[in-house]
Amino acid sequence: MNADKLLDAKGLACPMPIVKTKKSMDDLATGQVLEIHATDNGAQSDLAAWSRSGGHELLQSTEENGIFKFWIKKG
Repeated sequence: MNADKLLDAKGLACPMPIVKTKKSMDDLATGQVLEIHATDNGAQSDLAAWSRSGGHELLQSTEENGIFKFWIKKG
């Protein structure tokens, strides 16, 4: 999946992946996609809930070798 920006949040514990995601989303235009890489297990539920509450769309999430990858479209 193509993204307009990549956020590397690996090694960060809650709530930092969300804080960094919000900051990165502020730099994007509506409709652009942010790809996030995180290792915090809580990021799965946190980013899904944050996307919904912020009016964004979680397009896809995967887990590969302990790295969670998310693609969020800015609403």
